[in-house]
Amino acid sequence: MTDGSGYLLDNRQTEAGERFDALAQLFDGSTFRHFDALGLGAGHHVWEVGAGGLSVPRGLAERVGPEGRVLATDLDTGWLTGAALPPNVEVRRHDIGRDVTPPETFDFVHARLVLVHVTDRARALRTMAGALRPGGVLLIEDADPALQPLLCLDEYGPDQELANRLRHGFRQLLTERGADLSYGRKLPRLLRELGLEGVAADAYFPVTSPAATVLEAATVRQVRDLLVARNLASDDEIDRHLANVASGRLDLATSPMISAWGRRPAHPVETPGA
Repeated sequence: MTDGSGYLLDNRQTEAGERFDALAQLFDGSTFRHFDALGLGAGHHVWEVGAGGLSVPRGLAERVGPEGRVLATDLDTGWLTGAALPPNVEVRRHDIGRDVTPPETFDFVHARLVLVHVTDRARALRTMAGALRPGGVLLIEDADPALQPLLCLDEYGPDQELANRLRHGFRQLLTERGADLSYGRKLPRLLRELGLEGVAADAYFPVTSPAATVLEAATVRQVRDLLVARNLASDDEIDRHLANVASGRLDLATSPMISAWGRRPAHPVETPGA
């Protein structure tokens, strides 16, 4: 992730672990299907950018096997350092928005829910694409909250209206921190502009899930003070919303997750007249 001055959901807060677990339950199935469909396999060298939690590095390590290698980087490696990770996973501190490309190259580079929060997204994308070996794959997965701005798709009562109003306030906080809430839809074009081949994309978002309930409660607790300070919600409204979430009566949706991928050309493309 980016540094704490820009990233709204600080990984050093205790709720971060709950969010990582919920995100894994919500999105690992889709992410891992993309890994398998794109040919990730034994012996590959992989860079997992903005790893955050443990589930994706472990999934990658299983796929590349003992002869492969996974580099898991993040600005805050606290959830990775000292964890029970396989021996073929290396953890390294790295800020994708500012730091140079690692000295090695990779068969596969992946980032999930990272770039939407990075200030210099164009630089970060170039850094990741520049780390690919010829024929290597870049897979970027990021949210597009502007495509689906509601927490409760079925706004049939005051509890659902309150949930959607608080979600609007949360997204206002994200925008103020520099997040691009329509970033996901731009990924196919951006990957083509980097010169990648075979660019394609799809989208996935759960409409209701127990994990979405856990994610919402942890997220609201993390940003509660900011919501109140910015007059986007009152303490009473937040308490009522958290009670509604805990009751299990709300069907909580996520933003669409856009997954876009492309491959670095195996051979340099010759320009006319060269």
